[in-house]
Amino acid sequence: MNLSFRFRRAERLKGRVEIKQVFARGRVVSCPGAKLFVLKNELPVNRIVFTLSRKYGNAVQRNYARRLSREAYRFIRDNLCTGYDLVLLVYPGKDSLPLRAGQLRVLFSKMNMLMEVT
Repeated sequence: MNLSFRFRRAERLKGRVEIKQVFARGRVVSCPGAKLFVLKNELPVNRIVFTLSRKYGNAVQRNYARRLSREAYRFIRDNLCTGYDLVLLVYPGKDSLPLRAGQLRVLFSKMNMLMEVT
């Protein structure tokens, strides 16, 4: 179990080429308000990037939605299988931490990435 809630640099998916690969070759699941693209990466950690649809409000709203997504992911990441590149695409709507956490739980369970908590 990860004792630090910090979002480390190694957990960030960066670079246009890598992100496009996940969009092009990754598996996709969706729920109301969000989509998750997943591609195996052969690394010991998951790497993730949070993206927003093009019509997602102004910069303040986009940054707030991105922060909420990051925070919700921090709480669930220790219960996930590792070795994947992830792209979370968020659509405009009501934003709250419990709502975003629920969306992530649904998406990761659809992808069979949630580990059993004992």
